Amino acid sequence: MFDQILDMVKQQVGNNPQVRSAIPPGQEDAVHQEVARQVAAGVATQAHQQGGVGELLSKLQGGLTSNNPITNAIEGGVVSSLASKFGLPPAATGAIAAALPSLLQKFAHKANDPNDPSLTHDSIKNSLPNLGGLGNLFNR
Repeated sequence: MFDQILDMVKQQVGNNPQVRSAIPPGQEDAVHQEVARQVAAGVATQAHQQGGVGELLSKLQGGLTSNNPITNAIEGGVVSSLASKFGLPPAATGAIAAALPSLLQKFAHKANDPNDPSLTHDSIKNSLPNLGGLGNLFNR
């Protein structure tokens, strides 16, 4: 799951000139990794709070806006982490946060696509134990 999230982060963040220009040279990969880590952790936490992976994916694919509590929870972790670890200015963290609803929708669509075996409900559930040992809570 992490690799798929990282690929989506690289596409979303890498294609945004405002974000790209705000990331200190040489730290692009570290920023991408941190965003992906925070999104993966947020997905794990939200899967637990939303009643399982299937329910979370359904809500994510249903069309999130930036005012959605699921998105807000994940955005908060991402923005806080990027500001503290990399000193990114609010313009950069805001641009990254603005890209998260689209990224989360793509994540859910990919996981729900029967023609795309690279990310499935089972692969998400199986990766959750690696995110703080919380996996057994999400196997619904």
